[in-house]
Amino acid sequence: MPRLPNTESRRAQIVQAFMPVLARSGYGKATVVEIARQAGLAPGLIHYHFANKREILVSLVNAMVEHAQARFEQLLEQGHGPEARLRAYLDARLALGDGADADLAAAWVMVGAEAVREPEVREVYQRAVGNDLTQLTGLLRDCLVHQNRQVGGAAPLACALLAMMEGAFQLSCATRELMPRGYAAQAAWDCARLGIEAAELMGRKKN
Repeated sequence: MPRLPNTESRRAQIVQAFMPVLARSGYGKATVVEIARQAGLAPGLIHYHFANKREILVSLVNAMVEHAQARFEQLLEQGHGPEARLRAYLDARLALGDGADADLAAAWVMVGAEAVREPEVREVYQRAVGNDLTQLTGLLRDCLVHQNRQVGGAAPLACALLAMMEGAFQLSCATRELMPRGYAAQAAWDCARLGIEAAELMGRKKN
């Protein structure tokens, strides 16, 4: 793998350092000095590479999204067809094994929690969730069309699955000892499959 240019490498180092600081202090109380200490850098270097804390947050969220997307694309190589693509999407976000990262899941939970009270975080979080919702709705629509079913339920089902995923992330951090290991990906797939099978067939008239 080619080495990153120094600027990209330094920015990645800062973003990686921001993750535990965010988890420990929250967005509002996280300081450039604390981020610099975590990264092992001088505070001036943080300011050199990022205009402000929000810019670091955007880069962190983008890194988490890119990680999930890369894992999705890797899992796509194992199967073909709409159902395989939907399963790969759910596994990319919830399954254990290669590419799973508990620290990333914990950081995502913190971003969601901070989004409730910090407008800057909310804007970034909503954009990421909106992109996920669009992608998941499209995958569900493809499955419904493939099974010759009405597609009107794709968006609500996508919302339900996304809520389930967010809840699974929260539980994995807060109640890890209580939840069965590896339950989330299979449970999400079962819910998706049942939702698809419950949709009306194309051409069937409702009473």
